[in-house]
Parts: sequence; C-alpha cells; structure tokens
Amino acid sequence: MFPYRMALLTAAVLAASLPVRAQDAPVHHDHAAMPPGMTMGMNTKQADCPDSALACASTATPFFAPDGSLTLAWASGGRIAVAHSTDHGAHFDTPILINPSVERLDSGPDSRPALVVDRNGRTTVAYAIFKDSAYNGEVFVTHSEPDRSFTQPTPITADTNSQRFVTMALDSDGRLFAAWLDKRDRMVGGVRNPDYIGAGLAWSWTDAAGTKFNDARIAVDNTCECCRIALAFSAPGRPVLLFRNVFAGSIRDHAVIGFTDAETPGPLQRVSEDNWKLHACPHHGPALAIDAAGTWHAAWFTQGAARKGVFYARSTDQGAHFSEPLKLGGPEVQAGRPTLLALHNRLYLAWKEFDGTNGVIRMMVSQDGGVTFDTPRIIAETAGGSDHPLLVSDGKTAFLSWLTQGQGYRMIALGDDS
Repeated sequence: MFPYRMALLTAAVLAASLPVRAQDAPVHHDHAAMPPGMTMGMNTKQADCPDSALACASTATPFFAPDGSLTLAWASGGRIAVAHSTDHGAHFDTPILINPSVERLDSGPDSRPALVVDRNGRTTVAYAIFKDSAYNGEVFVTHSEPDRSFTQPTPITADTNSQRFVTMALDSDGRLFAAWLDKRDRMVGGVRNPDYIGAGLAWSWTDAAGTKFNDARIAVDNTCECCRIALAFSAPGRPVLLFRNVFAGSIRDHAVIGFTDAETPGPLQRVSEDNWKLHACPHHGPALAIDAAGTWHAAWFTQGAARKGVFYARSTDQGAHFSEPLKLGGPEVQAGRPTLLALHNRLYLAWKEFDGTNGVIRMMVSQDGGVTFDTPRIIAETAGGSDHPLLVSDGKTAFLSWLTQGQGYRMIALGDDS
C-alpha cells in the first residue's frame, strides 16, 4: 500500500500547549441549534483566552505559496494574526496582526479566516465579524504590501446586510475568487421578508489589480445560513461551489453549482438525497476536490432520514450525477468534519472521530479517482479539544494541518507525490 512519511512538525515558538478548555463548546445562534454528536472541536469563546497568540486560537488556516513557504492565519482574542514559515511549519516568524483593534470575530465551529497567497507573494485575508446580537455578520478583506504590512481591512461588499462564511481561492491563472453567505435578498423594499429562508450564495472576482473585489452577485438563494462553503475549480475561470442547501420542507441536503464561464453560475444540482429535515443550523459544511481528470469529489455530514453520518461521492459528469454515497466511520466514533485533497494521481480523504477519550484523524487514499480506497488508518490523535482537520499541499507533498490543545499546531507530511 501507499507508504506514509509521518513527519511531525511542531510550531514550537508560537504553538505552546493550548490551554485546557471544555471540549467543543457549540456555538448556538438564535436561529440555530447544534445537532447531536457534534462535540469535537475547541471552545470558541474568546473570553477563555484573550491573547492573540496561536496558542489561544481554536482554528488555524494554512496556505502554501508557489515558492513553497507556508502562511498561517488564525483568530484569537478579537484579532486576526498571520505568520510565515519556510520549513513547513516547524518554525514561524513573528506574527502580524492585520485588524487594527479588537473586534467581535465570527470564529465559530464552521468559520475561520480565509487566506490565499498569490504568485507575486501578496497575501490576502478575509474574515468576518458580528455586527449585532442577532449574529448578522460583515466580511472584511485586507492584503499585504511589499513591506509585509497589511492594508486597512475593508468590507468585501457595500451591501449592509449580513455576510458570513467567506471562502477564497486562486484559479490556475492566478485570479482570486470569493464566495460567502449573504442575506441581502431577505430585504424587499427595505422591509425584511419573513418568508425568506436561509441565505444567498454570493460570489465575486477581484479586479484587474487583484486588490479589490468587484460588485457581488447572488448565485442562488435559500442556502443553509451557517455552514461553510467548499470551493474548487474545474478549469481557469470555472469555480465550483459545494454547499448545504435548503430544499422544500426545510430539507438541508447538499448541492453543487459549477460555473459555465467566469461570470455565469450553472444550475443547482443535488449531491445526495439524504432528506435531513431540520429547522436549525448544522454548523457542519462539506468538502470538495476536483482532480486532474475532471472528477468532482464531495464529502459531507448528514443526519437525514435516508442516511446518517459522513459520506463521500464522486461525479464524472460535472455534478449532473453523483455516485452512491460511501459511508465513512460510524456513529459510535462521532465521525465528522471531512476534508479532501486531490494531488497528482491520488485522492486523500480524511475525517475526524472521537473515541470517548481522544480526537482521532482517520484517512484513506484512492489511486483510481475515488473508485476504490485503501484501508482507513489513523494518522493523528490528541487528547482534549482540536480544530477540524485540513488537507493541504505544497505542490509535491500532501499534509495534514491540525491545531490541537495538547500538541499545539501540527503539520504532518503524508507522502511525497512529486
């Protein structure tokens, strides 16, 4: 089977052992409830650890630049911090705080700063704050200057309604695309529409200079309002978005939209009929990867009438049809938080489990485009709380990025695919 190189790189300078906190305190909204079994992350209450150090963060977002250097962003103590590493996370330089003052950050279990570094070395960070007690949000964007300072954060859109759960990615041509959940369409003539469900799926490209986002547009309305969005590209200028939608009867199953060109979202296509009827927010978004052969790979969590747990499916016709969902883990281990990475001829699929004592990351690998997988195996575990797992790559090697209370920030090399 595929050999794993279990190189554990610990960010010793910035990520001393995280303070012990209650495991995975859920973030409850006035419009949301956490489903059973979703108790495997870290407490996100900023008052528990007001410091802006990585050791006080509950989530961390990694990004490998084209030169192989690693940038890490995190939210803690009301501040967004960014640090760089040239040795795959073994050491980081001094963090830079990119928002000028303490803010009420939107840093719940499915929200984290979005981060990209372009081919010119410019770092762009997007993050959200809460504007009020009703959990209406606002997304801000900032980018680095040549002296490594950051510009004053500015709103991603001029609309004054709620924006949350932003995601960003660069296509292969280097253009920057963003998507987020947006509630502008719940307002009609300045009056809130009581029949409007969920949020709109908003999107935008940056301008020619790559420093400001163009006017936002809504790809589809009535998506689930508090789950992260998964983003990948099928070709240059062809984003693909996977998200939890709200179908008739408050069925919160997953759907995908693939753009037909840079400015035209394609039709909404259902990934799986799980039939999860829920008048609340799961706070549990999906994962998406598109491989070199053009196959779309999706992984998600559901508690539907048709199936329960974490599942994987693939599409070879650009989302028109998906394979029969493959179940990962089981209810006894509270499987959740899947993550996907397509790198060269391999597809990596990992997820999180809880054995009653430890948080466990289990992974399996496919070398035939998701048709078959090797035997799932444990690649990391920790006592205490932890962030969701993230699979990332520097272009040659696949890594697991994981922030934990017990071991701090970890970047685990899974193998060299060059």
